[in-house]
Amino acid sequence: MDWILQLLSPGETSLASTILLYSFVIFAGIYLGKIRFFGISLGVTFVLFVGIIMGHFGYIVSGDTLHFLREFGLILFIFSIGMQVGPGFFSSFKEGGVKLNGLAMLAIGLDVVIMLVIYFLQSGTSLPEMVGVMSGAVTNTPGLGAAQQTLLQIGGATGQDAAYQLSQQMSMGYAAAYPLGVIGIIVVMLIIKAVYKVDVNEEIRHIEEDNAKSQLAPHVLSFRVTNDLIAGLTLAKLHQLISVNFIISRVMKKDGEVIIPTSQTVLDIDDEVLLVCSAQDEEVFTRFLGPIIEKEWDREADSATYHVVSRRIVVTKSEYNGRKLGEMRLRMGFKLNVTRVNRAGVDLLASPNLRLRMGDRLTVVGKEEDINRLAERLGNSMKRLNEPNLITMFIGIFLGIVVGSIPLQFPGMSVPMKLGLAGGPLVVAILLSNWGPKYHLVTYTSSAANLLLREIGICFFLASVGIAAGKDFAATVFTPTGGMWVFYGFIITVIPLLVVGLLARGKYKLNYLSIMGLLSGNYTDPPALAYANKIAGNDAPAVAYSTVYPLTMFMRVIVAQVVILAFCA
Repeated sequence: MDWILQLLSPGETSLASTILLYSFVIFAGIYLGKIRFFGISLGVTFVLFVGIIMGHFGYIVSGDTLHFLREFGLILFIFSIGMQVGPGFFSSFKEGGVKLNGLAMLAIGLDVVIMLVIYFLQSGTSLPEMVGVMSGAVTNTPGLGAAQQTLLQIGGATGQDAAYQLSQQMSMGYAAAYPLGVIGIIVVMLIIKAVYKVDVNEEIRHIEEDNAKSQLAPHVLSFRVTNDLIAGLTLAKLHQLISVNFIISRVMKKDGEVIIPTSQTVLDIDDEVLLVCSAQDEEVFTRFLGPIIEKEWDREADSATYHVVSRRIVVTKSEYNGRKLGEMRLRMGFKLNVTRVNRAGVDLLASPNLRLRMGDRLTVVGKEEDINRLAERLGNSMKRLNEPNLITMFIGIFLGIVVGSIPLQFPGMSVPMKLGLAGGPLVVAILLSNWGPKYHLVTYTSSAANLLLREIGICFFLASVGIAAGKDFAATVFTPTGGMWVFYGFIITVIPLLVVGLLARGKYKLNYLSIMGLLSGNYTDPPALAYANKIAGNDAPAVAYSTVYPLTMFMRVIVAQVVILAFCA
């Protein structure tokens, strides 16, 4: 039995003991994180607290091993997040996203200002500790990792050992502020609801009305041609006359024949057409073509002479990754129309300049045999999508570390700023996910694979941080100083969100469900989003969350580093 006692004893740093320790900390943390307190669970973040407990009881990991697992876990986590949010990063600045992201940036600025005011008004708490408290208050783990990595990079004013101790204090501040950070977001939601006497059912009704008028998703309509002025015109000529994007998917002639139109197809009076456009352009076609009609195309098409059907084809061959849809010549080469492209659950209008990506789902209309030929050409193999694209991933990590190591000298800073092991991979992942397909880099990763990499990365990072900080955690946090950290964290959590929430509702008249998503996304907090989704019963909070999440995540990582560099370098 001596071997098992030695294997499980505190202070043992053998490889087997280290793997056992990490395995226990991670599985126990994930399990305990599922327990709900007042309907709220901390999720994977509980791994940090289990790590702290084990570290408190003397369990340790050799320095080099702990450092590698912490940094590599952070890189995996940050890179996976970048690949996930990248496709929506730049589009989040469009239309209503500008307002939501502006409010999110206001909250980030207020977080930093309040943290600095507390730091300068009180004594006894170092700036790195306050940055840790701020990261916990806004429930942002990548910000903590970026700040710690930057602190160790500059070595601190008094040497590397002192910087390491400060990074541990940063972890303790994070752990102290985190629980009330999650609760504080929900408290603010309830306060805004009470102040403005919000009726959730009324907000849901408004959201449903707005969705019915959505101008983003492809809009499918049937028209009867009654305008004498366009009778006899080809579709090519019609596209020249109408300056908006649209696709005529099918045409039913007077004799009941259903055809797949080409650019040379001529429209006649009483032809019936199935048209895909943006919702805001509907009036254009009622004026040009004729009245909207109710028509069940699929049922009628199945009995038509040409057996026109509609199918979805998945792009799974890498040679089509990054190709423009117009370059495919589908109407000429396959006698097919692509009416919509579904990407990551979002329908896009199939315009000629849209670049295809691995995993795109094309809604195709035409003859069964023509669709089958195109499906064979594009791959249409769900099994292929399950294969991880590790080449792109490690190219991205390689480039991310290189970019993160580039020194950037700014006036007033004695030490050059670097994006580091957190910011570099994040920036490269966002750029790759947006423009990688243009250079035929396959950036598609299934949701399951992305989530697995992300969760493994964050678990290694949190376990390492917890084990390292556990030795001195109780002696530091369960003291008047630790109590003040909790109090400071709650202030940093609540005040910026109250300002932003009241402004969003009072001045901009945003829907309460969207405000809940904005607040959750601004603090990148899934438990708060889960609460908002439960209240809303629809995806309105998730839409607002995903709109602000990419820029917020990026800025919180960068801001944490800038604060450390500005005041500690």
